[in-house]
Amino acid sequence: MTRMFIKAAAAAALFALGVLAAWGQTDPKDLYLDKCASCHGADGAGKTAKGKKLNVRPVKEAAAKSSAADMEKTVENGKGVDMPAYGKELSKEQIKGIVEYYRSLAK
Repeated sequence: MTRMFIKAAAAAALFALGVLAAWGQTDPKDLYLDKCASCHGADGAGKTAKGKKLNVRPVKEAAAKSSAADMEKTVENGKGVDMPAYGKELSKEQIKGIVEYYRSLAK
Protein backbone atom coordinates (compact mmCIF):
# COMPACT_ATOMS: atom_id res chain seq x y z
CA MET A 1 0.00 0.00 0.00
CA THR A 2 2.80 2.41 0.87
CA ARG A 3 4.63 1.62 -2.37
CA MET A 4 1.48 2.31 -4.36
CA PHE A 5 1.12 5.69 -2.61
CA ILE A 6 4.76 6.55 -3.33
CA LYS A 7 4.34 5.64 -7.00
CA ALA A 8 1.15 7.67 -7.26
CA ALA A 9 2.79 10.65 -5.57
CA ALA A 10 5.81 10.39 -7.87
CA ALA A 11 3.57 10.23 -10.95
CA ALA A 12 1.60 13.27 -9.76
CA ALA A 13 4.82 15.19 -9.13
CA LEU A 14 6.15 14.37 -12.61
CA PHE A 15 2.86 15.43 -14.18
CA ALA A 16 2.91 18.70 -12.23
CA LEU A 17 6.49 19.36 -13.33
CA GLY A 18 5.50 18.81 -16.95
CA VAL A 19 2.59 21.22 -16.67
CA LEU A 20 4.74 23.79 -14.88
CA ALA A 21 7.43 23.42 -17.53
CA ALA A 22 4.88 24.08 -20.26
CA TRP A 23 3.53 27.13 -18.40
CA GLY A 24 7.10 28.37 -18.03
CA GLN A 25 7.78 28.15 -21.75
CA THR A 26 6.93 31.36 -23.52
CA ASP A 27 8.72 31.16 -26.86
CA PRO A 28 6.18 29.99 -29.47
CA LYS A 29 8.88 28.28 -31.52
CA ASP A 30 10.05 26.24 -28.52
CA LEU A 31 6.48 25.29 -27.66
CA TYR A 32 5.80 24.30 -31.27
CA LEU A 33 8.97 22.20 -31.44
CA ASP A 34 8.12 20.55 -28.12
CA LYS A 35 4.42 19.88 -28.65
CA CYS A 36 3.79 19.84 -32.40
CA ALA A 37 6.88 19.08 -34.45
CA SER A 38 6.81 15.31 -33.89
CA CYS A 39 3.80 15.16 -36.22
CA HIS A 40 3.80 18.48 -38.09
CA GLY A 41 7.57 18.62 -38.56
CA ALA A 42 9.97 21.37 -37.57
CA ASP A 43 9.29 23.02 -40.93
CA GLY A 44 5.52 22.41 -40.87
CA ALA A 45 5.61 20.06 -43.84
CA GLY A 46 4.17 17.09 -41.91
CA LYS A 47 6.79 14.77 -43.41
CA THR A 48 7.73 13.08 -40.13
CA ALA A 49 7.05 9.37 -39.60
CA LYS A 50 4.04 10.21 -37.39
CA GLY A 51 2.92 12.97 -39.74
CA LYS A 52 2.93 10.62 -42.73
CA LYS A 53 1.08 7.93 -40.76
CA LEU A 54 -1.58 10.44 -39.68
CA ASN A 55 -1.75 12.11 -43.12
CA VAL A 56 -0.90 15.54 -41.69
CA ARG A 57 -1.43 18.36 -44.19
CA PRO A 58 1.52 20.64 -44.99
CA VAL A 59 1.36 24.04 -43.31
CA LYS A 60 0.73 25.90 -46.57
CA GLU A 61 -2.38 23.82 -47.22
CA ALA A 62 -3.54 23.95 -43.59
CA ALA A 63 -3.07 27.73 -43.37
CA ALA A 64 -5.00 28.24 -46.62
CA LYS A 65 -7.94 26.10 -45.47
CA SER A 66 -8.20 27.02 -41.78
CA SER A 67 -8.32 30.38 -40.04
CA ALA A 68 -6.01 31.16 -37.13
CA ALA A 69 -9.04 31.08 -34.81
CA ASP A 70 -10.01 27.61 -36.05
CA MET A 71 -6.44 26.39 -35.55
CA GLU A 72 -6.40 27.81 -32.02
CA LYS A 73 -9.59 25.88 -31.22
CA THR A 74 -8.02 22.71 -32.60
CA VAL A 75 -4.89 23.14 -30.47
CA GLU A 76 -7.02 23.90 -27.43
CA ASN A 77 -9.52 21.05 -27.87
CA GLY A 78 -7.52 18.49 -29.85
CA LYS A 79 -8.63 16.63 -32.94
CA GLY A 80 -9.94 13.09 -32.67
CA VAL A 81 -7.70 10.58 -30.95
CA ASP A 82 -4.54 11.56 -32.81
CA MET A 83 -4.06 15.20 -31.74
CA PRO A 84 -4.13 15.88 -28.01
CA ALA A 85 -5.91 18.86 -26.47
CA TYR A 86 -3.56 21.43 -24.95
CA GLY A 87 -6.20 23.77 -23.50
CA LYS A 88 -5.55 22.68 -19.91
CA GLU A 89 -1.78 22.57 -20.29
CA LEU A 90 -1.15 25.80 -22.18
CA SER A 91 -2.53 29.31 -21.79
CA LYS A 92 -4.59 30.91 -24.54
CA GLU A 93 -1.65 33.24 -25.23
CA GLN A 94 0.72 30.27 -25.64
CA ILE A 95 -1.73 28.56 -27.99
CA LYS A 96 -2.09 31.75 -30.02
CA GLY A 97 1.70 32.00 -30.23
CA ILE A 98 2.03 28.41 -31.42
CA VAL A 99 -0.56 28.97 -34.15
CA GLU A 100 1.09 32.23 -35.26
CA TYR A 101 4.47 30.50 -35.41
CA TYR A 102 3.04 27.52 -37.32
CA ARG A 103 1.28 29.79 -39.83
CA SER A 104 4.52 31.75 -40.31
CA LEU A 105 6.13 28.55 -41.61
CA ALA A 106 3.83 28.76 -44.65
CA LYS A 107 5.53 31.95 -45.87
